[in-house]
Amino acid sequence: MHSTDTSDEAWYDDDAGPVARPYTMTGGRTSPVGGQFDLISLVVARRAATPPTPLFPEQARIVELCHHPVSVAEVGAELDLPLGTVRVLLGDLVAAGLVETHDPPMLSELPTEDLLQAILVGLRTL
Repeated sequence: MHSTDTSDEAWYDDDAGPVARPYTMTGGRTSPVGGQFDLISLVVARRAATPPTPLFPEQARIVELCHHPVSVAEVGAELDLPLGTVRVLLGDLVAAGLVETHDPPMLSELPTEDLLQAILVGLRTL
């Protein structure tokens, strides 16, 4: 039997995720304009920086999260967004001067074979 009920039915629930697709947040862009971002790069909000234009809610949340150093991966997890989208949003914020990134320190030396063997032995004993 066909129902003639015209009441509004919600076709989504809280588990459906954001209504806007991630690519709409970036204007369809897939590459960040403010540089490349490693997953463990730290992002920090710049103090006293004011946005030149109103921020999207996701961008405002990133700036809020980054009052203390946070990794790119943590930003993505907190916002529950794909990392590609997070990187584009971060690039926009870097270009606007609202956040800055710090690359992780590089190892000055590669680990020796003896050290790697010792780690392997230690892992096997666990």
